[in-house]
Amino acid sequence: MVLSRGMAGVKAFRYEAPGWGVGELWLQGERVVWHELPVAGLRPEPGRDHPLIGRLIDFFSGRPVEFDDVELDLDELSPFHQELARALRRVPRGEVVSYGELAALAGRPRAQRAAGTFCARNRLAIFIPCHRVVGSDGIGSYGSLGVEYKRRLLALEERAA
Repeated sequence: MVLSRGMAGVKAFRYEAPGWGVGELWLQGERVVWHELPVAGLRPEPGRDHPLIGRLIDFFSGRPVEFDDVELDLDELSPFHQELARALRRVPRGEVVSYGELAALAGRPRAQRAAGTFCARNRLAIFIPCHRVVGSDGIGSYGSLGVEYKRRLLALEERAA
């Protein structure tokens, strides 16, 4: 993980989401500074727990969990990227928007490429649900985790809706 501001007080928590793998949550106090989606191959850390861990596990189990009340570290984002984050957090679970629609929701209707770049660099997945953003001609990509991971997330939210 690379964060340009200080790491003082940051605690990392690993959690296991059955059927998904192990994810990591990085907190500074109660503020989320980083989240790695669950993948196979990591081991959880016993004895390290936080209330958000239970909510994440519930989310990956298909329960209708919301994260709009969670404080996120958006300080180092540009004002436009902060607006993209706020707009995306308002997209309800089970729904999708295109990159162009996301840009419009953030006040810049012609900035779909910038919206795509923002999603590609999102370090707060699930809390800023970039899996809900699709291309105008299809589902779009989902970084190193791939399109199938994105499809699973979208299917999970449809089931929980």
